[in-house]
Amino acid sequence: MTSVIREPAVAGQFYPGSKNALLREVESLIDSKAKKADAIGVVSPHAGYVYSGSVAGSVLSSIMSKGTYVVMGPNHTGLGERFGLDTSRSWRTPLGEVAINRPLAGAIQKHSRLIMDDSLSHAHEHSIEVQLPFLQVLQEAFTFVPIVISYATLDAYREIGAAIAKGIKDLGLQKDATIIASSDMTHYEPHETAKKKDAFAIEAVLALDEKRLVEEVSARDITMCGFAPTAIMITAAKALGAKSARLVRYQTSGDTSGDYSSVVGYAGIIIE
Repeated sequence: MTSVIREPAVAGQFYPGSKNALLREVESLIDSKAKKADAIGVVSPHAGYVYSGSVAGSVLSSIMSKGTYVVMGPNHTGLGERFGLDTSRSWRTPLGEVAINRPLAGAIQKHSRLIMDDSLSHAHEHSIEVQLPFLQVLQEAFTFVPIVISYATLDAYREIGAAIAKGIKDLGLQKDATIIASSDMTHYEPHETAKKKDAFAIEAVLALDEKRLVEEVSARDITMCGFAPTAIMITAAKALGAKSARLVRYQTSGDTSGDYSSVVGYAGIIIE
């Protein structure tokens, strides 16, 4: 039986578990004066807010509010389908419920044989969940489509990206949807090494080149956990007319912890 509401899996771990504490935390991380871009796509990190929250806050503060979001994240748990679209009615965070946009979910699935209805892949996954409180603080209401992405071929990423763009077009949501790829960058390497490696991946994203991104990640052993969601997002964004991208912010966990010997990189990128 399908769950009606997905309860938060990482409240109290990746971010504060109480409404008031979470509200205070997110408000401290967002930039209320940021210039708002009409974003087609976004790359936003998904670690604990203490480490990556300032980058997520910076990039998500810098986009115009939209009625719906397609939010993709990597599958850290290995559970469920390779490409799982959650079948709940809504997701709950300490800040309230966010409804799933079932018409858009159905429109996307109509164009791809790869994306399956699946709640198991989302049950303990944090990469999508941690994006929601930022959006909840930044705007009154929105719907979303959550898709967990596993590693596959470039052709598979391109098929899913095309399906997302076609689904958005089918419903006439080109002006009212943003696609968010949830990803951290290099994991557990020295700060300078991580920064150099991540620059290659970031340049590929800024060039709107999903093929180059996949090749750089492989050739340079870049442990960017969400490169697959990012490749899909780039494909979809280009199909929706994207022409440019910019890096809003990059830092590593060392900038927070002071330990630069083994860090995780975080990038916030906007595609327009």
